[in-house]
Amino acid sequence: MLVYIHIPFCDSKCSYCAFNSYVDKFHLKEKYMSALKKQLTLELQRFQAKENSIETIFIGGGTPSTVSPKLYKDIFDALKPYLIKNAEITSEANPNSATKEWLSGMKALGVNRISFGTQSFNKEKLKLLNRAHTPQMSIDAVMNASKIGFKNISLDLIYATLGDTKELLKNDIQTAFSLPINHISAYALTIEEGTAFENRPQMSKEQLSLTKWIFQEIQKHGFSQYEISNFGSYESQHNLGYWQYKDYIGAGAGAVGKYGNSRFYPQSDIEAYIKDPYLIKEENLHVEDQRLEKIFLGLRSCIGINKEILNSEETKRASLLVHEKKLEEKNSILYNPNYLLADEIALFLSS
Repeated sequence: MLVYIHIPFCDSKCSYCAFNSYVDKFHLKEKYMSALKKQLTLELQRFQAKENSIETIFIGGGTPSTVSPKLYKDIFDALKPYLIKNAEITSEANPNSATKEWLSGMKALGVNRISFGTQSFNKEKLKLLNRAHTPQMSIDAVMNASKIGFKNISLDLIYATLGDTKELLKNDIQTAFSLPINHISAYALTIEEGTAFENRPQMSKEQLSLTKWIFQEIQKHGFSQYEISNFGSYESQHNLGYWQYKDYIGAGAGAVGKYGNSRFYPQSDIEAYIKDPYLIKEENLHVEDQRLEKIFLGLRSCIGINKEILNSEETKRASLLVHEKKLEEKNSILYNPNYLLADEIALFLSS
């Protein structure tokens, strides 16, 4: 079982961000964290949590580093009895708010992996994206995390942005690899509804040839690609858990959880969530929907697809793709060697 905790507070709203996050709700932090604990208590019962049943925790947002470690203590105390030994516990952080004190405080609570929202080491690009930090802040944050004792450090990079050049992106990648990290997430800029970029579609400029080049550049530095957007000498166990279709608690305003054949949706509005963290919408998942999700996730990652879930027609099409070397088969598991073709292959298999 996995646990995802959503922190919806942010210093600034990035121009591309469609996540449930707010810059004007900081006064609700304590009440929100109290509501989070209440929901977690309910979910631990719903998910029938037992000793050694929680494998990973991921604190995302929003910006988890805008919340003081002392406000996380009750959350960690509630989850601690259920954690496996050496559980992976990740927190996202922004370079401008991940101070030495915050990093030390989170490490003391048990966080053993940090993921920094770097996005770029180019100051003009950071301004374009409305990021609140500078390139030097990212460098300092990673170095501070390493000095404090974090062994697993990740950072995010964004590409396919208007103005991107190979020179700019190469500098981002080289700077990233000059730091003590063991994981990179590389995301293409996408234009989402409700964002500052919604009416500026020209801001996103993805080119397949450039995307391939970026992936190759990252892998040249020794990081393996284990999902369409993730590379590392260390593979995030939380990420892998999603792709393996494991159950996960989703705690917080706008989070999502999955248990068996059901998905759970807490309220997304912060005030409403604080008022009633137990009001959670449940969606029943159809068997066919779950099967298709497993195909989609398997093709996007190193998990692959168990041939047993394919119907006869899909099995025939999969065999054709294996023959054409677009899929690889090992021990009845189908693997996709080119994640950029994941959606195309999924549509071919299931159409």
